[in-house]
Amino acid sequence: MSTLTDARPRDAEPASEAATLAKQKREFNKLQKRLRRQVGNAIIDYGMIQEGDKVMVCLSGGKDSYTMLEILRNLQRNAPVNFSLVAVNLDQKQPGFPEHVLPEYLDTLGVDYHILEKDTYSVVKEKTPEGKTTCALCSRLRRGSLYGFAEEIGATKIALGHHREDILETLFLNMFFGGSLKAMPPKLLSDDGKNIVIRPLAYCREADIAEFSRLMEFPIIPCNLCGSQPNLQRQVVKEMLAEWEAKHPGRLENMFKAVTNVAPSQLADRELFDFAGLEAKQARMQADRIDLFQEL
Repeated sequence: MSTLTDARPRDAEPASEAATLAKQKREFNKLQKRLRRQVGNAIIDYGMIQEGDKVMVCLSGGKDSYTMLEILRNLQRNAPVNFSLVAVNLDQKQPGFPEHVLPEYLDTLGVDYHILEKDTYSVVKEKTPEGKTTCALCSRLRRGSLYGFAEEIGATKIALGHHREDILETLFLNMFFGGSLKAMPPKLLSDDGKNIVIRPLAYCREADIAEFSRLMEFPIIPCNLCGSQPNLQRQVVKEMLAEWEAKHPGRLENMFKAVTNVAPSQLADRELFDFAGLEAKQARMQADRIDLFQEL
C-alpha cells in the first residue's frame, strides 16, 4: 500500500537539512554582525582604542571573555586604526583548574598570550570568613595582579568582558548595599593613573553573548571559587532583572539608556550640581531677561 512517506522524493530530507543549515548560518551571521556593531559603537563612543594601542584582553575562560577576544580579533582586521591584542589569563590556582584548556585554544588561534600564575585562591579562602562571599577580595587581588602585569608587558589598555547586564547589576548592587549611584563605566582610569580599563561588550546583551559562545563552541572553564556560593547578592539581582525583562520586554534597554543619560540637576549630589548657587543663577537669568526686554 502506497503512503505519503513512500511518495516523498528521496532528496527531500537532504534538501530540508540544507535549508535548516542555511537558516542557522544566516542567524549566526546576524548575531555576529550585531555583536561586532555594538562593540564597534562602544569603542567609538568612548574612544576605547587609539592608534598603536596594545590591548591586554583578560581571558578567564568564560563565555564573555571568549566572545570579547573573538569580536576584537574580527574588528582588528578592518579597523581604521592599528592596534595589537595580547590575551592574558590569570591562573588563580583553583583546585581542578584545567590549565591546558586556554593555551591549547589560543595556540589554535595563533594569538599572542600569557598565562599569569598567582595563588590568589589560597589567600581568598584563608581571609574570607565562613559564610561570607569571596567576590570582593578575589576581585581586588585579581585586579591588582592584572594591572601590574599590564605595566610589565607595556599594555596601554586592559579589556574586561563585562556586558550590559553586568553594568546594570552593579548599579543595583551599589544602590541596595553601597548607598551610591554608580555602575561599571565603559572606560575607566585606575586610581593610581597607570592603567586605562575598557569594556568593549558594554552595549551587548548577555543572551546574545551566551548564544554566540554556544555556537562558537568555546571551551568554557567554570569558576569553582565563586560560581556556586550561597548568599551571592549579584545572583539575586540578576534574577530580579531577568524577571523584570520577562514581564516587561525592553526594560533593561531603557535602564541602560538611563545610565548613559544622567541629569545631575534632577538628583541630589551636591558635588555634581551647585544647588546652593541656584539663587545666584536665578538672579543672573532674571537680569539677562530684563536686559533683553530693554534692548527690544
